[in-house]
Amino acid sequence: MTSPETTDIVHWADGAALSGSPDGWADVTNPATGRVTGRVALASEADAAQVIAAAKKASAAWGTTSLARRTQVMFAFRELLNSRKDELAAIITAEHGKVHSDAIGEISRGLEVVEFACGISHLLKGGHSEEASTGVDVHSKRVPLGVVGIISPFNFPAMVPMWFFPIAIAAGNTVVLKPSEKDPSAANWLAALWTEAGLPDGVFNVLHGDKAAVDALLTSPDVQSISFVGSTPIAEYVYETASRHGKRVQALGGAKNHMVVLPDADLDLAADSAVNAGYGSAGERCMAISVLVAVDPIGDELVARIADRTRTLLIGDGGRSATGEGKEADMGPLVTKAHRDKVSSFIDSGEAAGAKVVVDGRDVKARGGEEGFWLGPTLFDDVTPDMDIYREEIFGPVLSVVRAKSYEEAVALVNANEYGNGTAVFTNDGGAARRFEADVTVGMIGVNVPVPVPVAYYSFGGWKRSLFGDTHAHGTEGVHFFTRGKVVTTRWIDPANRPEGGLELGFPRND
Repeated sequence: MTSPETTDIVHWADGAALSGSPDGWADVTNPATGRVTGRVALASEADAAQVIAAAKKASAAWGTTSLARRTQVMFAFRELLNSRKDELAAIITAEHGKVHSDAIGEISRGLEVVEFACGISHLLKGGHSEEASTGVDVHSKRVPLGVVGIISPFNFPAMVPMWFFPIAIAAGNTVVLKPSEKDPSAANWLAALWTEAGLPDGVFNVLHGDKAAVDALLTSPDVQSISFVGSTPIAEYVYETASRHGKRVQALGGAKNHMVVLPDADLDLAADSAVNAGYGSAGERCMAISVLVAVDPIGDELVARIADRTRTLLIGDGGRSATGEGKEADMGPLVTKAHRDKVSSFIDSGEAAGAKVVVDGRDVKARGGEEGFWLGPTLFDDVTPDMDIYREEIFGPVLSVVRAKSYEEAVALVNANEYGNGTAVFTNDGGAARRFEADVTVGMIGVNVPVPVPVAYYSFGGWKRSLFGDTHAHGTEGVHFFTRGKVVTTRWIDPANRPEGGLELGFPRND
């Protein structure tokens, strides 16, 4: 259903909106109402070339701008974003569907990376060795790459780009961000905020579109690196294509995160955590807990507690509470009708395969427009590893409980999975927790913490088919990703002690 008031969302280059000559338009929809609220330009080859050219033109000047000036701009951006985050949260809610508090939380986690980038000068320092050899000094330094590309998913339109662009910009690079066409407006809002913060034109640019825009970034000789977050098949494609074109790549893929609950765990804490981690942001996050492994004999009691909590959740339009219309919903709609229907089909599949539907979200009565893309939280019990709901990344509010007879069986389930993004263990036994940390082949681990997303000065990323490339996001690894190392060896001859000349064809000696 088309709204009479729709907005055209176009590219951003050289510090201003760029209409360009798109190859078409895609509708942008409010998931809570089903109404089309705007349309986003799908970049043509010419559009992509123009946006990338703007970043390239600005690259040399920004790369040689003093660290002091870069830091001033970063601090200004941080202050503006912190003071106006409610504006951005409203945009995210209107296009993604997540509730206002969840949108604020997303922005706050992104702000952590901005704050980390404000202190990046310390991590850009090189080293110096005087008299490494007689009369020879050696020093190292880190320099920016140039133009960097960021391709972000729909589920976190502000936070995921902020995993990358604050560090990239603080390190002296220029950025081309390709946001999801499902919720593109946050990227343009951030671009305008950068301009207000004093960032020079062309340093932060936005390229909208579909696969054509992605491929333009992956293949352009002017783009030096690609940072990507999305599904594993696309992450693999991004990694292979960009690497083949000589780029540095960090491609974060999908996940199937397990939460293991041992018999000695605090079951109320575990139940609260399972609901929060399974259904927060409607399950549309790569760090969601989608599998809970209940180790005998606590399965029945734990499932009952999770079910009781799940049934209390209020499903509705996340934008209504921001206008003072009663209690805020706990969970909003899914991002599109097609995605809602796909997740619903997984519930059908799980039921047909013999899993027990404890709480069924398919018939949810949501507070909001009837045409919204609603699907309530769903809880399965007696799930087995051969079922599609166990094997596939559902990316929706579906929590599957698997029973395990022992700790060893639970860990074997975690390690047998093709993904290695995140996992958690709930226990009051420090020895068991320590053993779990050592035993699991997963990149991010929580102990009585269900969603172990690290703080910004540590790095984010998984193992196995959850990461393509060697470098994780933000933290020290992020700084190294967005910079190259240079080592300079110098010799200055003291005229008073000038050595005798002569040719020497042997290998240089350090003496």
